[in-house]
Amino acid sequence: MTARRSRRTLLPTRLPHRHGRSTLRAGLCLALCAALSAACGVLPGGGNPGGPVTVMTWAPQNTKATNKPGMPALAQAYARWANANGGLGGHHLDVLTCNEHNTTVGAAACARRAVEAKAVAVVGSYSQYSRSFLAPLEAAGIPYIGGYGLTDEEFTSPLSYPVNGGQPALMAGGGRQLAANCSRIALVRPDTIAGDSLPQLLDAGLRAGRHAPATDIRTVEDATEYDAQAEHALSAAGGVGDPAAQGEGCVSAVLGDRTDTFFDSFRRTRDAYPAVKVASVLGSVDQSTVDRTGGASSPYEGAYVTGWYPVLTDSRWDAMRDVIRRYAFGDNRVDPADAGVQTTWIAYTVLRRAVESLGDQDVTANSLRHAFDNGLEVGTGGLTPPLRWRFQDFLAAEDYPRLVNADVTFQQVRDGRLVAERKGFVNVSGTLESAS
Repeated sequence: MTARRSRRTLLPTRLPHRHGRSTLRAGLCLALCAALSAACGVLPGGGNPGGPVTVMTWAPQNTKATNKPGMPALAQAYARWANANGGLGGHHLDVLTCNEHNTTVGAAACARRAVEAKAVAVVGSYSQYSRSFLAPLEAAGIPYIGGYGLTDEEFTSPLSYPVNGGQPALMAGGGRQLAANCSRIALVRPDTIAGDSLPQLLDAGLRAGRHAPATDIRTVEDATEYDAQAEHALSAAGGVGDPAAQGEGCVSAVLGDRTDTFFDSFRRTRDAYPAVKVASVLGSVDQSTVDRTGGASSPYEGAYVTGWYPVLTDSRWDAMRDVIRRYAFGDNRVDPADAGVQTTWIAYTVLRRAVESLGDQDVTANSLRHAFDNGLEVGTGGLTPPLRWRFQDFLAAEDYPRLVNADVTFQQVRDGRLVAERKGFVNVSGTLESAS
């Protein structure tokens, strides 16, 4: 696990002392400039009284690994909807988008662009390179609202305000779900920094269900085939070579966009091995994935899937679906079933509430942070529990001190549709605390 990052503080530089009339003239000039700047709305942190609120949303697009183009596309649709209805608290919403290319360089470049544009927040974004993007944001004091939750730093940085439990909650919840349904479990995951924490989290959930640890199978994130990994997983989950093996095992793959590629290899190989069930988490598998691979005849039929939010057919998503229908203008990048799109919707819900809470105050990066840090509570219409980021609201887990929402949902693919396997939310706070 990564260590907690210290918060950076920018201190003003002391001007050299000068004497005589030049000092007086310089002081008067500076005072006049400051007054004019304030009158024109040019304030540190992107403030502009009554003027537009500028934010950024980024995600990887057109890469060989995981892509989330629907997140910036949904952000733009949200802005069109908000501005058609009076903006955020009377402010016009300007959304900048950025392709972080699934690279450290791209993530840092997007963050620097947000700083240069004087964005007051980065909202509803996706990147596994938090060490690259958080440093520029922290230096500029820009809050990171509703990141996807791929990395530990998103749950340690004092400028991060997560809306879900990220990959930690999904994996811990996945262990809880699979412990009740599978005799043996194999986990196929990327051999990356973000992927290295997944086995520990899954095993914490399995322990909570009094189940043995999973077999950890690492692989290249952007491979074009996974035949060897599929054979390894099928052998481990099927109990091959174990005469005492009983019950049906499970193969869980958490590879983002490459999960499809893995299950192509899995489908070609599975007939030579004992029958096993399949599993994953939302973000690697969603309804569009099931539809694209054959619906009820897809390899995901019967699959166990752990998510953060209610299933898409739940009426609590009606507002999001309506905005997509009316303001995305048929943009096929915006899939309402995508967990990234859903997270971006919730993140912008948080931003809207925060801006409205400021009333006549300037909307700046600093004023938004102040609102969050001083107890602003945000309701999301039941898509999450009420969200609040005071010290007493944080989870008592050493590795995830900024985590405030540890709820997950258990889902399953039945007749080609993702449905609730278990009604309501499952809280995995205790499981995450035990994993730290």
